[in-house]
Amino acid sequence: MGAVIVLAASATHAADLVVDYVAVAKQCDTLDASSLKAGQDITLLTKEVVSRMDQAVAVADDPRWISSTRPTFVWASEAKVACGKAYGYLQSGWRDEDYLAKCDCFHAKMLRFMH
Repeated sequence: MGAVIVLAASATHAADLVVDYVAVAKQCDTLDASSLKAGQDITLLTKEVVSRMDQAVAVADDPRWISSTRPTFVWASEAKVACGKAYGYLQSGWRDEDYLAKCDCFHAKMLRFMH
């Protein structure tokens, strides 16, 4: 009887395990794929980075994603850090292309695993 309960509990999470990892990995092949460009207006760029950071913080703090078998929490945590660093650089007037691209990429991966 105990095996049936364990089996039933793991079956509820089985849908979380069906993911096209190859498609997700290709999502951020190059830094050029980022929608956050260093040449953008700094006010708009800052707004976009803060928006992604706020979303990532909310997901990383959500118990539903923390306990999910999907890697949503991992990508939210990565986005939170990358966007935070990009935001810090923007506050000092520096547009760090690597952190802007990472912020955008990790945020996109987070969203991809949420749906």
